[in-house]
Amino acid sequence: MHFLYDSQVYKEDLEQAMKQVKDWNKLNGSSVLIAGATGLIGSYMVDLFLAANKISDTNITVYALGRDRERLQERFCGVKTENLIFIEGDINESLKLNADVDYVVHGASNAHPAAFREKPVETLMSNVLGTYRLLEYGREHRAKRFLYVSSGEIYGQGNSLEKEFSEDYSGYINILEPRSCYPSGKRAAETLCCSYSQQYGLDVVIARPCHTYGPNMSDRDNRATAQFIRNALKGEDIILKSAGNQMRSYCYVADCVSALLTILLNGAPREAYNIANKDSRLTIAEFARLVAEFSGRKVVFENPDLTALQERSPIERQVLDSRKIESLGWVGNYPAEKGIEHTLKILNV
Repeated sequence: MHFLYDSQVYKEDLEQAMKQVKDWNKLNGSSVLIAGATGLIGSYMVDLFLAANKISDTNITVYALGRDRERLQERFCGVKTENLIFIEGDINESLKLNADVDYVVHGASNAHPAAFREKPVETLMSNVLGTYRLLEYGREHRAKRFLYVSSGEIYGQGNSLEKEFSEDYSGYINILEPRSCYPSGKRAAETLCCSYSQQYGLDVVIARPCHTYGPNMSDRDNRATAQFIRNALKGEDIILKSAGNQMRSYCYVADCVSALLTILLNGAPREAYNIANKDSRLTIAEFARLVAEFSGRKVVFENPDLTALQERSPIERQVLDSRKIESLGWVGNYPAEKGIEHTLKILNV
């Protein structure tokens, strides 16, 4: 059994996330395709649906799509239910699934800086071609709704007067910089989703999560938050490779997924919604200090190498306005202190 399922804190967080989602009854007996099912957000969503089945008898069938069946089996090791079906496949190719599904959730994408540097083409294509393939699947199989998991990075660099990004803001992105493969791909995919909605009548809705973290992060994730948590897990001091002055909105994965389901069930068609907890706005250095505090370590500075400099985001301030999703009745339950504490408890730090 995967170690996450042995954690009482992890189980309690799933139950709390369930309570944050209204109208679960809309999902009773439905089927959901989750692309990116082994990722941070996708895997938690799978776990949440399965928890709902167990606790509330919702009888949701989950099609978990990933590129590697072994990784799927490893991530959901110990789960025994007919309601979880593994689908191995690359979203850039035609989907090997003939079943009709009620909902499609597209959360498959490279999401860590190393991939942006090493595989910018694949990163861009998973968000453009991959989105096209999944939209086609949704159209052909008459899905009730398509949820695209975009990113707060689509806002680019704000001006000095912009304190937080609302959904109608659009900042500067240097399209000639390969690292822009990620935000540019996300922007293009959002337009593609809305174009499909207009031309083919497919009901689409878009989510823009901020920086999300949690205990189920991938071993390949090299974002700063993941590196800090991994330092703590290894009993090391927390290594900061910059002054850490960049301001960010952060979101614990349980909050992020409950927000995604709120958008899936109650978001307006062809609208985008930020996902952010207004009680989790802090600098990268402040996040590092919290990890250090809860793990009994200290923060140390290390000069960044060329690779770290190439992977660094040019965005100095990325704070998302959460009022639109809060108008749907969603409220974040995990300020940064609580989310980091739970992450480390689940990982037995």
